[in-house]
Amino acid sequence: VQLVESGGGLVQPGGSLTLSCAASGFTFSFFNMNWYRQAPGKEREWVARISSAGDTLNYADSVKGRFTISRDNAKNTVYLQMDKMKAEDTAVYLCNAHRVALLTVNYWGQGTQVTVSS
Repeated sequence: VQLVESGGGLVQPGGSLTLSCAASGFTFSFFNMNWYRQAPGKEREWVARISSAGDTLNYADSVKGRFTISRDNAKNTVYLQMDKMKAEDTAVYLCNAHRVALLTVNYWGQGTQVTVSS
């Protein structure tokens, strides 16, 4: 099982960045997908969620209206489009695959650093 994030980097306040998370080793279309983030010295924070079919989207209040989560089940990839970025968006962004069936299954990526600074 692998979740590999990419697309992180340095962006100016007000700018945009798109993260990708490529999944392998499991049936991607069966899993809800989440993005989390963790800033230095802070707890991990949930950012956004997309259902397995892509028909339900949920966002943390801190990113609502600025971030957009999407997925391509044919490519086994989930995306996070980040617009109007702020300094407080600086964090390591992690991809999570989550499924509740007979057992709860969670897979995590290693994360990608996003820094918002002028």
